[in-house]
Amino acid sequence: MREAMTVKTDVVIIGAGPVGLFAVFECGMLRLKTHVIDTLADAGGQCTALYPEKPIYDIPAHPAISGADLIDNLMRQAAPFNPVFHFGEQVMQLTRTDAETWKITTSKGTELEAPVVIVAAGCGAFGPNRPPLEGLEAYEATGGVQYFVQRREAFRGKKICIAGGGDSAVDWAISLSEVAERVQVVHRRPKFRAAPESAAKLDQLAKDGKIEMIIPYQLAGLEGANGQLSGVIVETLDGQRRTLEADHLLPFFGLAMTLGPIADWGLNLERNQIATTQANSATSAPGIFAVGDIATYPGKLKLILSGFAEAASAAHAAHAIVHPGEALHFEYSTSKGVPGAA
Repeated sequence: MREAMTVKTDVVIIGAGPVGLFAVFECGMLRLKTHVIDTLADAGGQCTALYPEKPIYDIPAHPAISGADLIDNLMRQAAPFNPVFHFGEQVMQLTRTDAETWKITTSKGTELEAPVVIVAAGCGAFGPNRPPLEGLEAYEATGGVQYFVQRREAFRGKKICIAGGGDSAVDWAISLSEVAERVQVVHRRPKFRAAPESAAKLDQLAKDGKIEMIIPYQLAGLEGANGQLSGVIVETLDGQRRTLEADHLLPFFGLAMTLGPIADWGLNLERNQIATTQANSATSAPGIFAVGDIATYPGKLKLILSGFAEAASAAHAAHAIVHPGEALHFEYSTSKGVPGAA
């Protein structure tokens, strides 16, 4: 077996969500070369995986923008700097090779060396909390059971069963009621843990006959053949059962979050987040910065906007490490434009 070739670069960015992508741009503006690693198969992080078609309202200059469009724009913004992406890979090892260099090894054997690492891993690795139903895997494989909505149009004219009582369940029930043939919402109690306005809208749609509320019930089983879902079995707490005709089951029971190997990197952690210095996003390890939801400091606001500012600060701090002793004169992008590929 041929040994992996170690690739050297200026900055390795862990995470290709919105903050990681903006870090690519900020590094590029300072002529720093970047490699980006993400466990998902494409860029976007939670924006792509969880709410690609849902509007985001707190991005400056965008009264509303979908998660997918935000990621597309960030990818175009980063493109002039030719970042190298390593999708479908998890960072397994992060080790100090000498006083100035970090070595990163991924689950696929990719080896990178860089003086700077920017961790933009969001909430860490995440996956859905799956209901304990017999035969679940077969229906997951065919799309009969799905945990994320990538395209609302894929459910047009379908019979949809949504399980859960949080924001995701309520928001998607409201949205899919506009395209699906039927939407049924299964919840064990009449109270929902969702934004009051959304819960009120759900209740009104139910009164108008556009959504059927299946309360108080919980999931009990699946019906179908060859992985094609035909029905969802639900039951009350005292064992009364009924079967709901359904083409798709969408269980929204939240996400299981884990830091994964990040927890073993020797960084100062506070409640599964990396403690940083607000001024420059530095961690307790020299040359490692953390930005976005994975980072914490007093007064931290978990907003994409905050992550963008942290990415800019980290990039400027990174320049001093990659090019020690080289003066960096701050310039506005309106004055310097976008330099050529880093």
